[in-house]
Amino acid sequence: MAEYINIRGQNIEVVASDPANPTLGQIWYNSTSNTLKGQALGVGSWATSGNMNTARSTLGGAGTQTAALAFGGTPITSATEEYNGATWTSNPTGLNTTRTTLAGAGTQTAGLAFGGSPTSPTPSATTGATEEYNGATWTSVNSMVTARRVLTGTGIQTAALGFGGATPPVGTGATEEYDGNSWTSSNPLITARFGIGGAGTQTAGLAFGGSTGSITGATEEYDGNSWATSPGSLNTVRAYLAGAGTQTAGLAFGGEDGPGGGLSATEEYDGAAWTSSPASLNTARNTLAGCGTQTSALGFGGDGAIGFSAATEEWTGPAPVTKTITAS
Repeated sequence: MAEYINIRGQNIEVVASDPANPTLGQIWYNSTSNTLKGQALGVGSWATSGNMNTARSTLGGAGTQTAALAFGGTPITSATEEYNGATWTSNPTGLNTTRTTLAGAGTQTAGLAFGGSPTSPTPSATTGATEEYNGATWTSVNSMVTARRVLTGTGIQTAALGFGGATPPVGTGATEEYDGNSWTSSNPLITARFGIGGAGTQTAGLAFGGSTGSITGATEEYDGNSWATSPGSLNTVRAYLAGAGTQTAGLAFGGEDGPGGGLSATEEYDGAAWTSSPASLNTARNTLAGCGTQTSALGFGGDGAIGFSAATEEWTGPAPVTKTITAS
């Protein structure tokens, strides 16, 4: 009979009690409980937090799970709110250009708002207006090269990336880089689309999902110059979803797979493929905003069967847990 060491190349340690700090993938036999155990990843989860003060969809977002920024949206508004990890506080100073279907980047004290539409509820007009936030007020700066709505943004205030969107009646693959002063056109997305999920930085961006007129799960990676198609496509094909994280550790959540619907599905990206999480948003919705990392994200606002939403949820990614290994 073959022994484990000959099959796997290592012995299984026999211990009287579980190790205090096991490493991920470590396996041992507990002689006290007579059980085979191992250290594996658990399941991530969404937890409901404090509602926004202004319920809205198609808003811009930036920041982290404990220091987030929300601005603009539908019903058309310039309202700006800050989140401290528990509650939202309205800032009396709103956007200079009231708009919806805009994009955001940066942090709570150094945010960036760009693109969108100054009309609602049927935003056919577009704007390239760009504003910088300093933690208290918004300042208008140089506009985007291509005015558009339903676009996506990522990065920081001095090195942001804007991509995709709609220049009615068609989608666009236009990609632009912001350097803290002005926008410069770069190579476009391979698949022109709008309502895309995004993550990453200006030199390592990630685009996923969206609509070309038909909903897609296509994923593309940006290297600071051009986009390349990833072999990994979303498991739940959708548009108007939110994203967080980086190019090699992304998170996709919410969205819709048909007109007016709301999804709660959550997926994680490892730089090559998407994995569906068994944990879903508590409130299914589309056109929500997202920020943070793959292990610590925030989803807020949105729309769906619930109507305009103020719901806020915090994502905690999978953490290592000790599991008993059974024959089943």
